[in-house]
Amino acid sequence: MTDKKNDQHNEKNGRDSLPSLLSLLSGVDKLELDNFAMEIGDLEFWIPTGTTHGSACAPEPEKVRPQFLIPQTFEPPTEEFVGRILEVRLGATRAEGGTRGKSLVIGGADAPPFVYTNKPPAHPPVFALDVFDMEVQLPKVLKSGLLEVIGDPAEWARLNVNKFGADMVSIHLMSTDPLIKDTSPRDAARTVEEVLQAVDVPLIIGGCGDPHKDAKVFTKVAEIAAGERVLLNSVTLDMTEAKTLEGVAMAAKEHGHAVLGFTGLELNKAKELNRRLYQYLPPEDIVMDLTTVALGYGLEYSFTIHERARYAALMGDTELQHPTISASTNAWAAREAWMQMDPRYGQKELRGPLWETINALTLLLAGVDLFMMMHPAAIRTMKDTVELLMQPDTALPEHLTHWATMKI
Repeated sequence: MTDKKNDQHNEKNGRDSLPSLLSLLSGVDKLELDNFAMEIGDLEFWIPTGTTHGSACAPEPEKVRPQFLIPQTFEPPTEEFVGRILEVRLGATRAEGGTRGKSLVIGGADAPPFVYTNKPPAHPPVFALDVFDMEVQLPKVLKSGLLEVIGDPAEWARLNVNKFGADMVSIHLMSTDPLIKDTSPRDAARTVEEVLQAVDVPLIIGGCGDPHKDAKVFTKVAEIAAGERVLLNSVTLDMTEAKTLEGVAMAAKEHGHAVLGFTGLELNKAKELNRRLYQYLPPEDIVMDLTTVALGYGLEYSFTIHERARYAALMGDTELQHPTISASTNAWAAREAWMQMDPRYGQKELRGPLWETINALTLLLAGVDLFMMMHPAAIRTMKDTVELLMQPDTALPEHLTHWATMKI
């Protein structure tokens, strides 16, 4: 109780002495305190905004609408590269030992695609349309134009070439999968033979993905299609583990075919597979598939891996100096390419072909030489785009040159 009374007494004395202190400090300009301490609670600063009374802001300058764009010039780069992409010939004419109406050459680039005006691609990209040897599940927008030919690979191939303008036909022997129909290598080879008779363009022969079964199928197909210079799609590092790679490579070499080496978004794996293939095949018989991922599901990774491979090859990496292929058909694995969506996303009949076109166009700019595609509108758009890019000095149509000033 004594401490409490003392505190009250000190507090009263402090209040009583305050007027005396204030009178003593009157007229004092500066006060120095020694051993002074003060406790305060929350400290708030208030900073007024706006202008003080009587001040005025400077008027904003009048906005003037630009009448013209600042002129700019562009000097094309002149960088030189020490490497060059190998040329691979696909398909063989009668003079070359086959029955194709023409052969196609892919590769040959000595610069990044469509960058240097004085170095256009040595050969324009090639476009193949897919065919399956059995009825498969397809989005309605794809299936609607193929109802009469699904189940008949030869007629399907003929439609792709004669109506849709495919440069090549890619046959997928899905029925050979042991988990589906387990079609025999002999029957699969017979299907390939029928397609060879139906069309005279070069062929890509795809397997089912099982390394053991594909090895047997490719060996038989290579024999049946001897001299036609088909592209066997594909050989993988799994075939090395299954001890079947040597058989496929030797069959391709014996019968004059090329092989497609497939790896998944990893350049070191691609280089390893190529090194193994060099033991059996000349480099001019090898094409690389570095994997194409659908737009919205990792397409940027595909672009990056293809671009890195191309620049490394041009800078002298001989193990990557091979033409590349893109299965742009993988765009249809994206649900957004075919499913019913909110009307603001547009009609799925247009959205799907656009999805595939964007996939192909993206990898075209990364240097891909051969495209496997599915929708006729997508392949037509890509062909028109390549034709435009191959003529860099051609003026754009007038209705395209005003896009920058278009009001939406």
